[in-house]
Parts: sequence; C-alpha cells; structure tokens
Amino acid sequence: MPRVRIQIRDLSKTFREGGREVPAVSRVSLDILDKEFVALVGPSGCGKSTILNMIGGLITPSDGQVLINGTHVSDVPRQVGYVFQKDTVFPWRSVARNIALGLEYRGVAGLEQERRVAEAIRLAGLAGFEDAFPATLSGGMRQRVALMRTLIVEPEILLMDEPFGALDTHTKLRLQAQLLELWFAKRQTVIFVTHDLAEAITLSDRVIVLTSRPGRVKLIHEVKLPRPRDVIRIRETDEYAREFGALWHVLGEEFAKSEAEP
Repeated sequence: MPRVRIQIRDLSKTFREGGREVPAVSRVSLDILDKEFVALVGPSGCGKSTILNMIGGLITPSDGQVLINGTHVSDVPRQVGYVFQKDTVFPWRSVARNIALGLEYRGVAGLEQERRVAEAIRLAGLAGFEDAFPATLSGGMRQRVALMRTLIVEPEILLMDEPFGALDTHTKLRLQAQLLELWFAKRQTVIFVTHDLAEAITLSDRVIVLTSRPGRVKLIHEVKLPRPRDVIRIRETDEYAREFGALWHVLGEEFAKSEAEP
C-alpha cells in the first residue's frame, strides 16, 4: 500500500473582515497518499484555495493541522511546489531564465543548470522559445513556463490552484495532456484545485467534493478510469459518463445551496 504523504486533521479557517468573522473551512480531515493525484472541487467560496494554502504553509489554520511526511506544517515546506492560476512569470526574464529561477535559488548553476533547463524546455514543447520574453508568448505557453519552473526543482508535492482556469478549451486540453505525461513520468503527489468537474475526473485518482461555505468534505470519490488517459477520447466513453453523473449529482446539490445563500 502507498504510504500517506499528507495528513489533514480537523482543519478549519475563519477570516476576520471588518469586525466580522467569515468561516471559510470547517473541520476538514483526509489523507493523501504518496504519488496520488487528488482534485478538490466545490462551489465558489467553499475554501478550496484556502485548504491548498494551508497545506502549502501560506495560511495558518484557525484550528486543526496539516502534516507532511509526519511533520507539522508551520511554514512553507521545502518539498512543496506551487502553481497558481495566474502564470506568475517574470516579464524581464526570458523563457530559459524564468525556468531556471528555482534552480538559482537552490544553488544549481553551470552545466547542470543548463542541462535541466534544456530538458524542461523540451518536455514543455517550448524548444525555439528559449530566449523569448513572456510578452511575446500565448497564455498557454506562459503557463507551461510557470509549470516547468516549479517542476524543475523536483518537488515531492505539487499544489495547483486552478492553473488552467483562464485558458481556452483547446489550450486547456493540451496542457491537461501534458501535465498527465509529466506526472506519469515523475509521479509527484498532486493536489489540484478546479471548478471544472470534467477536468477533475480526467486528471485525478480521487475527487474531493466540498460543501458550500464553510467548506467541509462531502464526498471522497475514487475515479476508476484506467491510466494512461487520453484527455479527449476518455470523455467519449460510457465509463467517463458514469463518473461525471455520479459526481455531478452531489456537486449540483452544493451549487444549489450556494445559489440560495444570501
């Protein structure tokens, strides 16, 4: 059996805004296994990103705890990489220099840095754009740069906060396929936040459905689709339709609750 990589225990977060308390997450508990790809879905404002930020040490929980490899998370863990919805590339650095940034921070230089950057550029399909600057790239290309900048330092855990949410459908599907190829090769533990149920099913081993705010775990669903997966053809199968129908019923209830809230 795979070992447990991340333990989340009774995790809660309440924000204070203008003298009032806003509960975002309430008593979330779950285990995430080594090399597992897990998606978090739920209505807007249900605390998906807040949970991700607490796992990554960017936000302090109001209650409960997160453990990575059995160690309590109190700061940004070194073994965690983060990919945000916004591509966060630096406009004054070329593609190659953006991707190299994490290696620079870790003291990797010279021929080793050049080798790893060249391999990342090849894997991302960015050959020929090494010296290009972000202003000349498409949104999908910039997101690939941001993804490879994170992956190049070989994090054990990859946190992804709607990284493809702002992209058109064709670009999104292409990046989903590329992400699955990279994950299948490296097998990091991935936690992927998305509003897109189809994306969650296509990519993940398990889908965690959260309730409307404050977010609680409503359903932990194991995706039974075989791997490797073709991100386009898999959506044409009866098995995919069954997965989608089972999850949509549960998620739709929470969407309805969210819409009914004042």
